Order: sequence, then structure tokens, then C-alpha cells
Amino acid sequence: MSRLRTITRRGFLIGSAAIAGGVAFGVYSARTPHPNPLLEGLAEGEASFNPWVLVRADGITLITPHADKGQGVTSAQAVLIAEEMDLEMGQFEVSFGAPDPAYYNTALTSEAVPFMPTNESWGAETVRDALGGVAKLLGMQGTGGSSAMPDSFDKLRRAGAIARETLKLAAARETGVAVEDLRTESGAVVLPDGTRLDYTALASAAAGVDPVQDVTLRDPAEWRLIGKPTQRVDIVAKSTGTMTYGIDLKVEGVVHAAVRTNPRQGGALLSYDDSAARAMRGVSDVLEIPGGIAVIADNTWRAIRAAETVEVDWGPAPYLAEQDDHWTALADAFNDDQLDKTWRDEGDTSATISAATDVVQAEYRSPYVAHAPLEPLNAIVRVNADSTDVWTGHQMPQFLQRQVAAITGQTPDQIRFHNQFIGGSFGHRLELEYLKHAAAIAVQMPGIPVKLTYSREEDFAHDYPRHPAIGRGRGVVANGRVEAMEVDIAAPSVMASQMGRIGMNIPGPDSQITSGAWNNPYNIPNLRVRGFRAEGLAPVSSWRAVGAPGAGFIFDSFLDELIHAAGADPLEERIRLMGHEASRRVLETVGEMASWAGPLGNGKGRGVAFVESFGVPFAQIIEVTATDRGIRIDDVWAACDVGTVVDPVNFEGLVQGGIVFGLGHAINCEITYADGMAQQQNYYDHEAMRIWQAPRIHVRGLENGSKVRGIGEPMVPPAAPALANAIFAATGQRIREMPFNKHIDFV
Repeated sequence: MSRLRTITRRGFLIGSAAIAGGVAFGVYSARTPHPNPLLEGLAEGEASFNPWVLVRADGITLITPHADKGQGVTSAQAVLIAEEMDLEMGQFEVSFGAPDPAYYNTALTSEAVPFMPTNESWGAETVRDALGGVAKLLGMQGTGGSSAMPDSFDKLRRAGAIARETLKLAAARETGVAVEDLRTESGAVVLPDGTRLDYTALASAAAGVDPVQDVTLRDPAEWRLIGKPTQRVDIVAKSTGTMTYGIDLKVEGVVHAAVRTNPRQGGALLSYDDSAARAMRGVSDVLEIPGGIAVIADNTWRAIRAAETVEVDWGPAPYLAEQDDHWTALADAFNDDQLDKTWRDEGDTSATISAATDVVQAEYRSPYVAHAPLEPLNAIVRVNADSTDVWTGHQMPQFLQRQVAAITGQTPDQIRFHNQFIGGSFGHRLELEYLKHAAAIAVQMPGIPVKLTYSREEDFAHDYPRHPAIGRGRGVVANGRVEAMEVDIAAPSVMASQMGRIGMNIPGPDSQITSGAWNNPYNIPNLRVRGFRAEGLAPVSSWRAVGAPGAGFIFDSFLDELIHAAGADPLEERIRLMGHEASRRVLETVGEMASWAGPLGNGKGRGVAFVESFGVPFAQIIEVTATDRGIRIDDVWAACDVGTVVDPVNFEGLVQGGIVFGLGHAINCEITYADGMAQQQNYYDHEAMRIWQAPRIHVRGLENGSKVRGIGEPMVPPAAPALANAIFAATGQRIREMPFNKHIDFV
């Protein structure tokens, strides 16, 4: 069956939303821009040429609407505008802006199409454009899926070019000099005689000029900022401890809140005794909220301590209570009734395996894992008579507005959202439960700003973790080559769980069950990848790279086993099998970086892994040493192709940090359930990689791809299989289950 006829879960979501909203999709509608929200309330003497640029007599503000979770996307967006507008870093301020359909994200739909990212055929591109058009029509603003740069790259450069050319036209009208005789430089229009007219001085004149739409973007050879090392706009504040995150905000008259809700996610509150809490210093009230209670106090610490004293009787979990039962449900999902979709079926895998006398088989496990960002969930909410203000960091503004409005009884456009810098997310700030809790408290205290802060334990207990998975592989090798490979993966549906929490029932297959497996562009003669949906497990959410860390570990680890069984070289056989030129070059590059030359011996081993996610082909080679105390990770070589590297310094930092993130979780982290409750409560039992364990990391970003891609997530999935493959090369021990520390020690 043609994949064009099979729609993924995300694709159905977008299409359903379009139909539900009464959208009549057409070329005219898709090309019609949303109104510029900056024009509303524009003061005299201020000019805005599009939703991303505001020029005043006292300064320039660039709107960077994608949420910044530490990945540096605020700076990257600003660089794109400043490049074309001829601004220098430091000549402007940045703002997230208010939520608005004008900040739609067409790249959010990239994972929704039923095509491999490497498929750039007319049919695939037509479907991508159509879904992107729907996202524009719906005004879908959001940050996730490493989509910020793909969404912004052309759009924001064009915004900067429009501003530049409009300011030149304003200067021409003011001076009588022909536009073609003017140029721009460092925030000013420059006349032929060298006279400089600062953009800020032209603001009033430019306010009366219709924005110039016929603009030409600069040739890459002329770029001053893109592709060059730049200092991020937040680096000084972060380096000096003066950065203001949501958790740091103070609003006049604020009261502080902490919650205790049922640690069995979605379970009921049966009864409680708050007498001890009410008697504590600083406590002003204890309120009931859906699924739990909230304590109001004069500071966060007192609210948290008081909440801990409330005696509570919780209802049972609406899912399997014990961890062993979760694994059983996953194992039982491998049946025809729970087949979600066959994602790859090339050659005749079944016949090849059935006819073989020697079949390689293995089973892998990927556990629940918490998001665990450094900044606990927090929000300030003030419910007014005719509006509600929300201060927090979040990735999906419109979802936030709708959920809060449903609680306050107002309309979504009455919810004024003030986005903030986020101290880490990894998918955590896609969720809305903490905002619903804050709104449920604030609606009982109208006119009073309520600051809710989760304790670390509450944050862990009510995280919606990365989904677990079991993978089963079967394969055949012959004549030193991989001939057949079958990978079946059972997991709960991330999208059904996540979207179900906001009232959206999404039918259709979920690509994230097998993402990181089905989309790897290998030309294995006989290849089948199937996803099976497990039911009855704990609620889950998007975790960094979503399905690819689990499915990528399963797929690449089993491929490595097949290559070993064939007696082939792990890197050379991957290169031979690779059916995509840019991906092949990534593998060749990482081999060159590491000077790959086969087995090392003397207790040392190297493992290579390749996983594609969000359109980014990513390869890693990891070198380890087996010591008498455990495995030491010495070096990581990483190569990927993102089409264009916007900021090489930030790019390298993101890749290095993401690899440490991926390795730490592969080694140490899992969430397990007992009596329906997550057993891990803090970093001490969900431990990241320690600084002394961190390896040397060597990074190279290639620019051979035809499209600009994001790099916030794709470095995470290859880390676990590359490490597992390296451990095998050093010790002969195959580790098929994360976290690895259940099977081997690390130093």
C-alpha cells in the first residue's frame, strides 16, 4: 500500500483540527499572511513592518516567538533577522511576544507525513506543503520536534529583509536620495556621502511607509552572522547568575502555593486532613483542587513544607500498578490485534528468515525515563474580572490559553500569556497539568496573583515520562553481509496519551512507536519494521527526541549484532548499507574524525551508531576502556548534517550537552512503578552523568543536506547504542536493556 494513503497520528491531528475549525484550505488562504499583531497599540513614532520587528526612537525589539528552553533559540532567531536587517549583536532587544496566529510553525507538521524524511519526491513535498499550509491557517504556534530553525530560517530572514528595505524607502523619502543609492550597515541607512541615519531615527518616518514586500535575501557568501560564532543574547545573564526564569518572577501582591496531588497519575482524592498544615507558620489557606490539595502561604518553602503534612487518602491508579505488569503488557502486545502499523516492508523478510538455518535473535528494553529539568514546574496566575494573566515558560501557547480558559470560564483570547525563559524542558513544558493546577487555585482567589511551584518530589511524581518499549529483532546474514532484518517494537502511544490529556482523541498509527527505527535510510535487502501498541500503561509524554531514543537503541543495537554475526566491520557495513548520500557522508565523516581502523584491543573498544531523527542523520563513535572498576567513557566523535549551521558555537554546545544527556540517561536512569506510584523521587535515584564521567566530545556539523534542520534533539538517540556497541567491543558483553548500570559498572 502506498504510504501516501496512510496517515500518521500527528497528521490526523492536524487534519482533524482543520476540519473542526471549519478551515477551507486553498492556495489563496494559505498564502494570505496573518495580520501583524505589533500594529495593535503601536505608539506614535513606532514602526513595525511585520510580526517580528518593532522599531522605536529609543531602540529596536526583535520578536523571537519560539520558546527558549536553554537551547539558545532566542539568539538563533534574532541572528536570522539581524543578518538581513544589517543589525549587529547588541543593537536590539529580544522578546517572546504575545501568542498570536502570526507566529505559526509550519515545521511542526514535519513528523506528520507518512514519508521518510529522506524522501523529497514531488508527492512527499506536496503533502508536507499542504500540512504546513494547514498549520499556517490554524495559526499553530509552538516549539518542539527540533522545528524552530526549520520554521524560522527563511521566514525570519525575510522579515529582516523587509524591515531593511522599508527603512531604506523611508530614508529615501526623507532625504530625496534614490533607494538604489542607499545601503545599510550596523543599524543605519547610509547615504552616498557616508551620512548615517540610524534606524531608530527613521522610526517615525517608516511608520507611514507600506512595508516593501519584494525583497531579495542575501547570498550566503555575504553572511556576516549566520554560520559565524556569535555571543548568545542570554550568555552574560546566565554566566553571572542574573538570568530571570519563570521561577524567579515576582508580581506585586503574590501569594505562594504548593500542591499535593495523587501520585497515582489521574487517581482521585478520597479524603484529607489539613489541620496540621493550617497550624503552620505562614500558611493562610488549604484549597481543594482536582485530584489533590493546594497550600497557600507567604513563601514557597513554607507552602511546600505545609503540603507535606497534609494526611491524604488517595484513590487507585487508573493503569497497571506494578512495574512487572507493565513489562508483561508490552510483551503481550506483539500480536496482530495490537499491530499499530508496518512502517517498512521491503524485500521478503519473512521468507528469507523462515528459510534460514541460522537466525540471529535478540530482545531489548527501553524504560520509562523522567524529564527532570533543573527548573521545577512553576507558574503565576492571576484571574481578573475580564481576563487572566499567566506568567510561565511553555512551548504551546494556544494549548495553554485554551486549558486555562476552560477553568476560568473565559475565552482563550482573554488569557494573556507572558512567556518566560525555561530552565530546561526536554518535553516537560509541553504538558499542562501544572498550569491547570495553578489556574484551579487562582480561580478561587480572584484578583490575587498565585505563584505555584512544584517541589522536586512533586515534579518527579507527576511527570509524564518517556514511554517504555520492548524491541524484538530477527535477522539473517550471509557472505559477510546483512541480508535480512526484522524489528518489532511494542510501546504505548505517546500521542494518544499526550493529546488525550487535552481532550483530543487521535485515531491512526503513531510513528513515534518506531521513530528512530523505520526512518533510518538503510537499503537492507529484506527489511521489515513494525510497531505494536501496548495498552493499560502509565500516561506518557514527549521526551527529548520522543520515540527515537528507545527505538533507535533497539534498531541500531540489533543491526550491530547482525554485523558482528556476519563478521563485517561495524562502520564499513553501515556505510555499504546506507541508501542516502548525505547520511552516508555522515558515517564516513565520523569514521574519519575517529580514525576508525577496526578493533583496538587492550581492554578498549569502539562502537558506532547511526540514528535519524527529525530529518537529521546523526552518527556517533564512542571509545571506552574496561578498567578493574568498570567502564570508562573516553571519547565521543559526533557528526551530523543539518543543512546549515546557524551558530557553530551554540551548535557544538548543543551537541555536546545532548550527548552527555543521552549517555547519562542510558547509564543511570529509569522510572519504575510500585502500587501505581513512581518510585524515583529526586536526582539521587534518577542520576545524570557526573562531570568526572563526561568524555571528550568532538563535533562536526555537515551542510550537505537540502533543508535546514534543528539540532536540539537528534544527538540524543545515537548515544545509547554507540555506547552499548562500544562496551561489546571492549568486553564481549551485549547490553540489551537500559539503564546499563543494571548490568555493568561505570567509573
